[in-house]
Amino acid sequence: MPAFASGRGWRLLAALLVLNGLLTMGNLWPTPWPRPLAQVSPELALALLVLCIVAFWRGRPGAAALRALAAVTLLWVLARYLDVTVQAVFGRPLNPYWDGRHAMSVLALAGWSSGAIAAAVLALLLAMAGLYAAILFCWQGVAAGLAEPRSRRVLAAASILLLVLAFAPGATRLEAFQAWRTEALARPVAPAIARQAQVLAAQLWPGATEPLSPSPDFAAHSLAGLRGADVLLVFLESYGACTVDDAAQRQALAPAREQLLQRLQSAGRGVVSTRVRSPTFGGSSWLAHAALLAGVDTRDPGDYERLLSSDRPSLVSMFHRQGWHTVGWMPGLQRAWPEGGFYGFDRIADAQGIGYEGLELGYWQIPDPASMALLHRQELAHRTASQAPRFIVFPTLGSHAPFRPLPPFDGDWARLATSQAYTPEDIATALAQPADWSQARPAYLESIGATLDWLGSYLAGPAPRELVTLVVGDHQPWAAVSGEGASWDVPVHVISSDAALLARFEALGFSRGLLPAADAGVAGKLGPRGASMPMAGLTAVLLAAFDDRPIASLPRP
Repeated sequence: MPAFASGRGWRLLAALLVLNGLLTMGNLWPTPWPRPLAQVSPELALALLVLCIVAFWRGRPGAAALRALAAVTLLWVLARYLDVTVQAVFGRPLNPYWDGRHAMSVLALAGWSSGAIAAAVLALLLAMAGLYAAILFCWQGVAAGLAEPRSRRVLAAASILLLVLAFAPGATRLEAFQAWRTEALARPVAPAIARQAQVLAAQLWPGATEPLSPSPDFAAHSLAGLRGADVLLVFLESYGACTVDDAAQRQALAPAREQLLQRLQSAGRGVVSTRVRSPTFGGSSWLAHAALLAGVDTRDPGDYERLLSSDRPSLVSMFHRQGWHTVGWMPGLQRAWPEGGFYGFDRIADAQGIGYEGLELGYWQIPDPASMALLHRQELAHRTASQAPRFIVFPTLGSHAPFRPLPPFDGDWARLATSQAYTPEDIATALAQPADWSQARPAYLESIGATLDWLGSYLAGPAPRELVTLVVGDHQPWAAVSGEGASWDVPVHVISSDAALLARFEALGFSRGLLPAADAGVAGKLGPRGASMPMAGLTAVLLAAFDDRPIASLPRP
């Protein structure tokens, strides 16, 4: 009896369509949901060819073999989903070691309770069991269909043809055929699995990786160009070049930038800007902090770990050696941070140590304006001529995903440093605006605008006149906000009342104002696409600008 007449052919066809759909899925950007693609999986063709050969020589495969094949297929399907989804939603490839370590923190940040996380894990396990059962059912249908000799011959011939088309090396010379092949055939999953295995091995056995990139020559520079000024390095969370490159985002933030510029000018301060390429995208801010503070490439999280276990110099240690009191102002640090010992701060003020006594707000508890008010009161407000100048590193929190809640801000810096910083009504109003992970861009722009607001208010108000402020975006926001295919660039602003210092930055390629010029950041092209200078390269630029020697043949951003 013909296969289709008995129903086995229809089951075979349906099973192949399901398996192919699972192995070729794309991403419904910017959501985590998959979407079907009109493509064919070469790996499915290879599996079918093997089954056809087995069926020809030994008959129908046994139950154990089908269960093993279903387990391998489940692994392939999960790898395909993670490969396309993480890249699309977060704008970067998956790193199983680091992403796995921080998955629970991300869920807690999203407001998930321990019970909700446990329920989600159970639901995920049940979903995996259901998916495995469906895949096994499909392979059982395929095996039943291949028992029919005519179906076996047709599928074997089709699989061979597909594999030849997929992997024939000479076909790459035919541009039209290559274009068709790219559209019709799905990208194999095996290379993605091999890549993730290589990444995981590099994290577990770091001795097998390449050595760290060279450090800048800290010893060859002085800080004489600063003339003893306090320096505040603000890592502005998730402040990406999308706020400049995307016309809608640039327009939405134009009033906030204009207000900040006017405030700076009214206070006698100038600003110059550029852009650099962050070592991370959508998260893992510490990689960007380390890259700039140490001048070492930290795109590989393993390099970050090895850096912190080394005795490399840093901006912190350099400022300390040359007479600055160094402070790590870390209101987001809610647990022990032994890694901070690498930098050698004179003081590390964490969430408990900054002295905040006001009402807590959201996951991060301490709003940025209150953190800045306390920083000013404790470190910047009353420094005498005999006291050491300050070098302060302050990573902000307000624009961290999901970009809410945001507290109200009225510019009362004296009150923000007290236990009366916020009223219960303020907190209730902020919490009444829930985070929306599916429509995050409006909240993101609001959070960046709010940060520019309080920063401008501080610099036009209580800030010491000689204060040099560096504002550096640590990374782009995740891809649902920054946009599909966004660069890894971030803005950099230098704000100071010292015109000579700003002129040195201009000589090094910075442009005046808060919007980097169209060609800013690409003066030192590092690749075929003219990529911006990496953030680690900005460290040498800062060393050159902070020195008092003539600027000639120095690195440019």
